[in-house]
Amino acid sequence: MPRDRSFFVIFNPAAGRGRAKRLIDVYASLLRDRLGDFDHATTAGPGNEAELADRAIAEGYAAIIAVGGDGTWGMVADRIVRSGRKDVTLGLLPAGTGNDFGKSLGIRADRAESVVRGMAEGHRRVIDVGRAGSRYFLNVVGFGFDIAVIDDAAGFRVLQGDLLYRFCALRQLFKFRGLPIEVSDGVAAPSRGSHLMLTISNGNYFGGSFHIAPKATLDDGKLDAVSIFDAGPIARVGLFSKVAGGTHHGHERVRVRQAARFAVRFDTPVRYEIDGDVYELDGTTLDIEAVPRALSVFVPAD
Repeated sequence: MPRDRSFFVIFNPAAGRGRAKRLIDVYASLLRDRLGDFDHATTAGPGNEAELADRAIAEGYAAIIAVGGDGTWGMVADRIVRSGRKDVTLGLLPAGTGNDFGKSLGIRADRAESVVRGMAEGHRRVIDVGRAGSRYFLNVVGFGFDIAVIDDAAGFRVLQGDLLYRFCALRQLFKFRGLPIEVSDGVAAPSRGSHLMLTISNGNYFGGSFHIAPKATLDDGKLDAVSIFDAGPIARVGLFSKVAGGTHHGHERVRVRQAARFAVRFDTPVRYEIDGDVYELDGTTLDIEAVPRALSVFVPAD
């Protein structure tokens, strides 16, 4: 009898500082109840998601379900889009630290039953992705303060999830030094200034529930660039509060623009993040663009 090629599940037990390891049995049972038998693999180390996704694509699976966080999801999405296989659907189950992209689709751990039922019943949505250099991404590219928070969070073993990011963000509000950035969309005049943070988003949330791009839409062919310009410590606290609640649009230290593509320039090479994974820029310019209707994803059943 030929093997079923419907679903291939990638489990990343290292996601969420090992939180995913505790969830694997729970999710496996839920998937088995709804999908029946399915093929699966467990990542053996950082980046192994890409190899496993490539294998599943080559073997003809119709859907790849990624159990992990934003880094796992983004890596698998990159491989699907890069393959050119529009007939492969991505499924997401949250087991990471922030699980930010899922929030834009209503995919949360407390809705796991509805999420898996959506997979079983074939509830899909075709969405845009972004591309930063040669890397495709689901959620966000971030510069400046964002990297300082990720670095700080890596040193804490007590806190987890949204609380961890918020705690480290508060710490870095008083430590981070501004980053000079020029942002151009090829239409309006470029803007340049010392930034607390720049994010270019496909989804609405990042950094553990910060509502960074409340007007972003996953199928409008555009990305949302949010420039938060540097300010003193007291003003930073106010900005932090507004970003957390998604009320920062219109603030005098914030500029938001929507466009199909952006060019971001720096004085020197910088580190930046794509869907929670940190990279180092080779040069001083990064081109970022929307790729319309590039990926099919499962969405909750209700």
